[in-house]
Amino acid sequence: MSTSRRKFLATSLTGGLAATIPASAFASKTETNVETVYARLDEILKKEVLKKALFTTPVIIETLELLRYKDSFLCHVRSKEGAEGWSFANDGPMKTFYPVFLNRLQPFFIGKDARDLESLLEEAYVYQSNYKFQSYALWVPMATIEFAILDMLGKIAGKSMGELIGDIHHSEIAFYQANSERDITGEEVLKHLQQELAASKTKALKFKVGGRMSHPEFPPDRSVKLIPMVRKIFGDEMHLYADSNGSYDAREAIRIGKLLQEYKYEHYEEPVPFDWYEETKQVADALTIPIAGGEQEASMHNFRWLIANDALQIVQPDLYYFGGMIRSTRVARMAAAFGKPITPHISDGMGYMYMMHFVATLPNAGPYHEFKGNNKIPIECKTSSLLINNGVIKVPTGPGSGVEIDPDYQKKYKIVALDNKNNQQ
Repeated sequence: MSTSRRKFLATSLTGGLAATIPASAFASKTETNVETVYARLDEILKKEVLKKALFTTPVIIETLELLRYKDSFLCHVRSKEGAEGWSFANDGPMKTFYPVFLNRLQPFFIGKDARDLESLLEEAYVYQSNYKFQSYALWVPMATIEFAILDMLGKIAGKSMGELIGDIHHSEIAFYQANSERDITGEEVLKHLQQELAASKTKALKFKVGGRMSHPEFPPDRSVKLIPMVRKIFGDEMHLYADSNGSYDAREAIRIGKLLQEYKYEHYEEPVPFDWYEETKQVADALTIPIAGGEQEASMHNFRWLIANDALQIVQPDLYYFGGMIRSTRVARMAAAFGKPITPHISDGMGYMYMMHFVATLPNAGPYHEFKGNNKIPIECKTSSLLINNGVIKVPTGPGSGVEIDPDYQKKYKIVALDNKNNQQ
């Protein structure tokens, strides 16, 4: 990492993170050797995440069910002693991948001790060669199961999900305003950003550049016009981020990145396609603006490489796409060891609620996080409104997720099963 970027990260992050990262954490690759870096990361990966000591007796999983109402999915877990947990699925992928939940994961977890959740995730990965399904197909169902089990364990222990996997560093989460529009003019995007920001009152915003996964953008030159326009309209006090979604090859990504640097943007997300690891590093090495990425990453080993080789300066696992809080905590710990903040990618629905529990535990949490609060399920949370108030949301503090689903609405959901022909019943 260049000296200028080390200074940028150290000064641009809010209070807690800068204070928790020792100066030695910013040592560049030239100051140590690859073997030492990887050995340090491997030691971090060996450390337990789930606080098993909170549970003195077995919590045997008796039932694990996936339920559906229209295109909405819930997961329900129940122990032999009658403890229960619920979770919200990432509905879009689950519509496709529910057979993976039912055929390849549900049978594995029945009869297991929920206290062993951390090792069970590893065992389920190789059960019936599930590793061949790595990515959305495996990790979205796995995360849905993990969230339900953590909800159950939290209710047993009287602890929030965050307290089960770490110490609480943040009671509130600050959000940035995100705009996902493409294929409209920069002027139209700017108008919508102004409207959205007036409602959320956030102090940071992110918008899309490029055409997504190397597709030409429309209208042409939209991004080069929008980048300076947003800075001019919102001023120097606004924290600005840009998300390419893999729009560019390395050469063009560097060109756009230099424009972002000129206008003092703080975060350049997925400048090249997400699995172009060497090109990601090439872009990072050529620029001083921090490169963010990881939302599509499914491999712990690849995150290890991205962190060790300083290809990413801001690390962004998605809690659903990467398989849950425990795996994401391991990534966060690796990132913290090398002075890198975590700003997780957020899936729609209730993903932001799980994100808040996760971010609350991170000493290296980024200053602003994404809000996608479009949940349509009636819920009650006694410790948080789950709504943005002056740019922040209070993290739920009740047991488990801290959220309860309306019982009458919950009855609309029916258990999903497969018949002998693998068709949904």
